[in-house]
Amino acid sequence: MPPTAVFSHLGIHVTDLPRMQDFYTRVLGLLVMDKGTLAGGNTLCFLSHDPDQHHQIVLVTGRPPGVEYNVVNQISLKLDTLEDLKTMHARLKDEGIKEFGIVTHGNAWSIYFPDPEGNRCELFVDTPWHTPQPYAEPFDLEAPAATIMAQTEALCRNRPGFTSRA
Repeated sequence: MPPTAVFSHLGIHVTDLPRMQDFYTRVLGLLVMDKGTLAGGNTLCFLSHDPDQHHQIVLVTGRPPGVEYNVVNQISLKLDTLEDLKTMHARLKDEGIKEFGIVTHGNAWSIYFPDPEGNRCELFVDTPWHTPQPYAEPFDLEAPAATIMAQTEALCRNRPGFTSRA
């Protein structure tokens, strides 16, 4: 068996570094841990939520303008509670974001949205259940947390392979 490799961080090329840095710090709450310039002239901005991790996301200048396809499927950030997800959804709406995918995967509640350069982002919260993937069912994030919990558990219990995460 090879040694265990633990995921550390993700780097993405950007066209407008100040705008992207503002979004990831002001809106999503990451902190700028470091900045620098590569020998070729590209600027790096290292972002993290965790002071023990120098960076979890790196923004790097050099993305050509007008690129219509991005090989990054999504940038996912985990939140602690369903209330945190509701708070962040409201915050994103206040930022003028209008395109959301709000789904339960059974094992997580997720909201998908574009960052300022169109990269797909996900904020999610784990549920206490497991259900085989892929699975995505829209749900009402505006509903009370207890209602969302009950509805999600009912959906999961009706699927083959349901089990408690515990």
